Amino acid sequence: MRRPPDEEFSALPDRFGLWGLSTEKGKTIEEVWSGTWVADRLGVRLEQGAVTGRSTVAGPATAAGQAAPGQAAPGSVAPGAVGPGSLAPAEPPLDELLGLALRRNPKRAHLLVSRILGKHVPQSPAVVHAAGYGLGERVRDLLGPEAADAVVLGYAETATGLGHSVADGLRDAPYLHSTRRPVPGVEPAGGFEEAHSHATSHLLLPEDPELLSGSGPLVLVDDEFSTGNTVLNTISDLHTRNPRPRYVVVALVDMRSPADRERLEAFAARLGARIDLVALASGTVRLPEDVLAKGQALVEEYESRDAPSETGAARGGPPAPVRRIRLEWPAGLPDGGRHGFTPAHRARLEAALPTLAARIDTELAAASGAGPGPGPRRVLVLGNEELMYTPLRLARALEESGAPAGREVRFSTTTRSPVLAVDDPGYAIRTRLAFPAHDDPADGPGERYAYNVAGAGFDAVVAVVDSHGDTGALYAPDGLLARLAPHTGQVLLAVVPSYVPGTGPQPSAGTARPAAVSADSLDPSDRLEPIMTEPLRGPAFSSYAAEDVGWLLQDFSDVELEAPTEEREEAIQAGGAHYAESLPVEYQPSPEYQRLYQSALTASAARIARAVGTVTETVLAERSPSPVLVSLARAGTPVGVLMRRWAQARHGLDLPHYAVSIVRGRGIDANALRWLAAHHDPADVVFVDGWTGKGAITRELRDALAEFDGFDPDIVVLADPGSCVATYGTREDFLIPSACLNSTVSGLVSRTVLRSDLVGPADFHGAKYYRELTGADVSVAFVDAVAARFDEVAEAVDAEVKELLTADRTPTWEGWAAVERISEEYGIHDVNLVKPGVGETTRVLLRRVPWKILAKRGAGADLDHVRLLAQQRGVPVEEVDGLPYTCVGLIHPRFTRGATGADGKAVAAK
Repeated sequence: MRRPPDEEFSALPDRFGLWGLSTEKGKTIEEVWSGTWVADRLGVRLEQGAVTGRSTVAGPATAAGQAAPGQAAPGSVAPGAVGPGSLAPAEPPLDELLGLALRRNPKRAHLLVSRILGKHVPQSPAVVHAAGYGLGERVRDLLGPEAADAVVLGYAETATGLGHSVADGLRDAPYLHSTRRPVPGVEPAGGFEEAHSHATSHLLLPEDPELLSGSGPLVLVDDEFSTGNTVLNTISDLHTRNPRPRYVVVALVDMRSPADRERLEAFAARLGARIDLVALASGTVRLPEDVLAKGQALVEEYESRDAPSETGAARGGPPAPVRRIRLEWPAGLPDGGRHGFTPAHRARLEAALPTLAARIDTELAAASGAGPGPGPRRVLVLGNEELMYTPLRLARALEESGAPAGREVRFSTTTRSPVLAVDDPGYAIRTRLAFPAHDDPADGPGERYAYNVAGAGFDAVVAVVDSHGDTGALYAPDGLLARLAPHTGQVLLAVVPSYVPGTGPQPSAGTARPAAVSADSLDPSDRLEPIMTEPLRGPAFSSYAAEDVGWLLQDFSDVELEAPTEEREEAIQAGGAHYAESLPVEYQPSPEYQRLYQSALTASAARIARAVGTVTETVLAERSPSPVLVSLARAGTPVGVLMRRWAQARHGLDLPHYAVSIVRGRGIDANALRWLAAHHDPADVVFVDGWTGKGAITRELRDALAEFDGFDPDIVVLADPGSCVATYGTREDFLIPSACLNSTVSGLVSRTVLRSDLVGPADFHGAKYYRELTGADVSVAFVDAVAARFDEVAEAVDAEVKELLTADRTPTWEGWAAVERISEEYGIHDVNLVKPGVGETTRVLLRRVPWKILAKRGAGADLDHVRLLAQQRGVPVEEVDGLPYTCVGLIHPRFTRGATGADGKAVAAK
């Protein structure tokens, strides 16, 4: 039976060797204090206990007694005083709570490294949570009846989990932590600076604007109370906005100097408010006068010896594979205290933790190949910067689950704080893994760190990030996952949805959303307003820059939708399923195919740039001087990005660009159209696709838009070999290199998905972001390569557009006639099984079960990649005369397990 956190807290010295750092089962590092190395070289000393006549560390109650709200207690606790308090019994020695390290920071040489915080040093999650919970219990006893009105505020990034644990100990207190991540649409309720920190600016972003407006005690929690500057800055800002009579400052250790203590007392007197302090232990840090210069010299000396990005020996064997956990986070539950965390949220989390831990347990066993067996014995749950509390609670739930017997769970967190790593038992930071930030930080890119993970002997690491940080940089060759892989047996990734105020309770990615009515059975006028208020953007969704495209889609990245091509075809044919209800397995190109792609791009970049310029200038001249580009995901999206780039480069226009889903047999996403109509003039919307084949999507779009007023149904394309549209870049059927690949040239986004259990009546269609393919991604490189040729084709584009604007460009649909002829000549009898053009033929070979390829006799390098794919799939290529296209791909149900027709469902064999 689980012991209550307050009982665990009081039992910790017995269970963990008087706060010793636990390593292997039954062993602790007790021989050498982890501050010895710094103390010997810099002369830094930790001195236990208060340094003035009275302690400022409060125990369960202040020594002078407690005051009723607004009144002074007996003794020296009148308004304007700092509550005296007494040392807690059995106060742990400072050297068992703290180690020492050297900062890579010009403002301060030394770093106090907590052994029980769960930041730099992996520790038992029971120890980490119970330390904060126990402090919360002491605050509750200190405040008495006032505790019912208290609000707890934790400091980013180090104390976000500690503060939340303190709020747990208070039991009924709401919690908020400061953040360095601005959130669009959330008005800051305050802010302050942290002078000695590596990243100084803090924001307060509560969802409830009244959270900090009450008169009850405000409990401020940091990991250490060193100078008091951060607390003074916070109280000063908040007290100006909303004065209150009482504050409580909570820290693991109070290490202020006598001068700093006097300064806080003077500040409280000027404020006219009471400030109490609660800490596990108190003391001070004695620093020599030359400590900063000596520390910087040591950092320079030792960093020149090691590679700056990584210290610590890797395990033997190949790097660990990365496995993604489908966590299924409860819908609408905040991922932490960035926008506030209420007692009701706490109850929901407590109820969900056993199930969440069980999912991690299952994945740990599966990843190790142990099935239902024991799985890995030493597991690290690794939080991510400000995201500390949720990973901590997941680690604690995993630890207390009891399965398997003898498993050891540890918890720590990545950080933005640069610290020197020295592999010495007398130094607190033994190893360092460095990797680029992966959450698109507001202050720009920078290095992030995971300390004491390399060389620690973990059999598995469970990395927990929020969806805002689930970007391509996380999966990059130098990203966090790649850095972890050589140092553990397996790496698992759990993604928690980033809570955004005002969006309502939405299912997390990977959670099936039941729909009472099938989305395709509703008339557009009966459907609800879209739930999603803003489009998805990179880097959180897609590898394109945020300004390049907004995706009017849901993120299904955690939903298992892929199946092998043959199995998928069979399921479609057997059950009449729609092709948009599943995804093919993403084709991973061979090295030879990648070389073909690069060769094709080099040869055709100028040709594509000319077509991009031609179609964009035609749109600007004929459709709108300020068009809203809406590409049909996903083949149209690279073209939309390029058209936007052209308009910006040639005319200085910043055109909006969105990607929407259109599904054969189901039409365009009606909710996406509603969103567009609510944010833009429908008359300015220009639909963009990559190319035309026989014109099926052109017809689909025209039919779908008949029910919506104001939108122009005439699609524009880069290439129109079938003569199906009036606005195009060219009517030649040539190789557009983006057709050679799938997601890796389209922002790492899958084809769109429409399934009634995932897409409700008020939802956008969905797609997946294949972050794990970041290493193979060429999406931005493709756009950059084409855009680099804009200047050299500008003159040719001007001449071509001048000619086109006066030409008769009426579609002849000659491609459709050719498709009908081929369908009959080859005994197929269904035009939907004939895929004309280089682009469509490539799709047949990448996604479907092809029958044969027809190639125009004499076609040259434009078909090299088609011939290679056909050879790899064992598909014959037949050269023929009289084709209006360079090639045509054929699918036939008599020779495959199924094919899809005009309605997107299976075509029966004839």
